[in-house]
Amino acid sequence: MADAALETNDAPDATQEERQSARKTWLIRLALAVIVIGVIWAAWYLLVGRTHVSTDNAYVNAEMAQVTPLVSAQAIEVLVSDTQAVKKGDILVKLDPTNAQIAVAQAEADLAEARRRFRQTVATSGSLTAQVDARGADIVQSRAQLATAQANFDKARIDLQRREALVGDGAVSGDEVTIARNGYAAAKAALDLARAGVKTAEATRGAATGQLEANDALVRGSTIDTDPAVMAAQAKLDSAKLDLDRSIIRAPVDGVITKRQVQVGQRVAQGSPIMTIVPLAQLYVDANFKERQLRDVKVGMPAKVTSDLYGGGVVYHGKVVGFSGGTGSSLSLIPAQNATGNWIKVVQRLPLRIALDPKELAEHPLRVGLSMEVEIDLSGK
Repeated sequence: MADAALETNDAPDATQEERQSARKTWLIRLALAVIVIGVIWAAWYLLVGRTHVSTDNAYVNAEMAQVTPLVSAQAIEVLVSDTQAVKKGDILVKLDPTNAQIAVAQAEADLAEARRRFRQTVATSGSLTAQVDARGADIVQSRAQLATAQANFDKARIDLQRREALVGDGAVSGDEVTIARNGYAAAKAALDLARAGVKTAEATRGAATGQLEANDALVRGSTIDTDPAVMAAQAKLDSAKLDLDRSIIRAPVDGVITKRQVQVGQRVAQGSPIMTIVPLAQLYVDANFKERQLRDVKVGMPAKVTSDLYGGGVVYHGKVVGFSGGTGSSLSLIPAQNATGNWIKVVQRLPLRIALDPKELAEHPLRVGLSMEVEIDLSGK
């Protein structure tokens, strides 16, 4: 009986010892696990953590090309649709070219008229030169007539003086004196008329010379192609042809069509967006890092980028190409105002731009807005 009671008292003590031993074993195991985890974390930090910064707050972006018509016209043909891939120079939309064609025809007529006026001005210069020469001949003729009139006047004056000297001796009659006086008066009038003729001829030549100089000023130093009026008409024609060419809207870059907003028959306005082209070969990543992570980050550092679309099995190799001019909150539509007394500091994020390898992009295409994970190697390796 006593032995049975003793065995009964020893059973709880053995169970308690077993529990304490198991507990001690688990505590040792837990401590070892914590130590191993700590060692692993320390090794990771020493080998990787202190030389790398990462974030999952990153998204694919691109410099998208917005297609806008440069002339206002009706769309007569739309050759693309959303999600369609296009190459640079492909025709996207055709606009009604009627008005532009009429403008080109009018500009061509204006150019022909300007060329005709230039040739006419050149021909007029030749005609005015002949007129100046003719007026010079008139001056020579007028001066010859003046010399003749001067000689006749001198002869008439001498004849009158001789006859008036003989009147007292009765050698000449009164009629002869009267005739001599009339001849003198006529010779004097003819002389005055000849002098006036010379002045008139000289004035006419001066006027013709002025007209010639004025006309020459319009064409001097110019050809039919460098004449200002012709050049203005040519510029107008070039502008009209440019508007005609712009009636066909082409893709400015390679990419994929998005946000198409034009339909056949719609009148599009100059400068109004009608579609957007996303250049898939020129995508980049905007990574938003915490401000404390950026102490040692510099432009040119390498980065590894993974996408949620493909998972960790596809790694893009890029590099830091620039920092944003401000944090995301400061550049938002309504920036935060922290002037209240209960202000709480919030860690800010600064966007970095990560350029991607075009070959890797071609192998695994991305789309704007996809989520990405970015890891930057601070060692620069």
